Amino acid sequence: MLDRKGDRVILRDVTLREGLDVPGVEFSFPQRLEIVAALAAAVVPEIEIVAPGKVEEDAEFAAMLREQTNSGDPITSGLIYAFGSDCFRGIDLLIGLVARYDLLMPLSPGREPFREEDKLNRMAEVLGYIEARPALPGVGFPHALHARREFLIEACREAERRGVPRITIFDTDGSADPFLVFSVMDELRQEVSVELFFHAHNDLGLATANSLAAVMAGVDGLDVTVNGLGDRAGNASLEQVAVNLAIREIVSGIDSRQLVRLSSLVEELSGIPVHPLAPVTGSFAFAHKSPGHIGITSLFEAFDPDLIDRDPES
Repeated sequence: MLDRKGDRVILRDVTLREGLDVPGVEFSFPQRLEIVAALAAAVVPEIEIVAPGKVEEDAEFAAMLREQTNSGDPITSGLIYAFGSDCFRGIDLLIGLVARYDLLMPLSPGREPFREEDKLNRMAEVLGYIEARPALPGVGFPHALHARREFLIEACREAERRGVPRITIFDTDGSADPFLVFSVMDELRQEVSVELFFHAHNDLGLATANSLAAVMAGVDGLDVTVNGLGDRAGNASLEQVAVNLAIREIVSGIDSRQLVRLSSLVEELSGIPVHPLAPVTGSFAFAHKSPGHIGITSLFEAFDPDLIDRDPES
């Protein structure tokens, strides 16, 4: 296990993609701009704003955001499925609208293209199309933790060989555990030298733990969402991950004093309440009812509430 103290880990916020997969959640363009501004205030370095199934719609928002973007604002990114008739059109559409995008190639044999050889060939074909275009393409591998380990390594090596600067490993169904995540990411870290990111889902309540395991295995970045908002049971929570890194002296650059405000804003705009028992931002996170805690509350708290500029009494 690596000692990551002092290292920097990039947190890429994907609330404006994953959050819109939550039933009943709709963010208008003005609301998206408000969330982007709050993310910028929290010094989140990168935000994903284009979903692979909604490239045209999200490209319209990307164009609006680009007109208002300052040099200090977060880097914008998006996703495009590498397999599909509209793949090349989506690539051309996003050029100049986002700083970078990731091509998604699902590694599960249950998703097209079905054969491993065909997956690699299609990825190579699309990367070849991108070579002459001004963008920073990455590759994302959904269902990566369900693929044969040898095939996952082969796919990552091939992506690196073709000049891809970043690879994202998806725990697509949230079924992984920290031991598996550490094992896979540790091996990949030894096999490729490009940036490695990890994308966690929370179906079994392990998204934060899995994300931390990936960090300890040496990844360069993590996908997170405000309040863990995301598909099904959600994603790794920005607030939980940022605080976990901070108390271990791993640098994310996030202004933790903005986390409560950011959480409250997304709670309001999404209509999805933050549970009182939610770690970090839940209303009970620093509540002490037991008489034995009174006067020595800090002995029962994982971190100082001052880290997130929070009044324990609120």
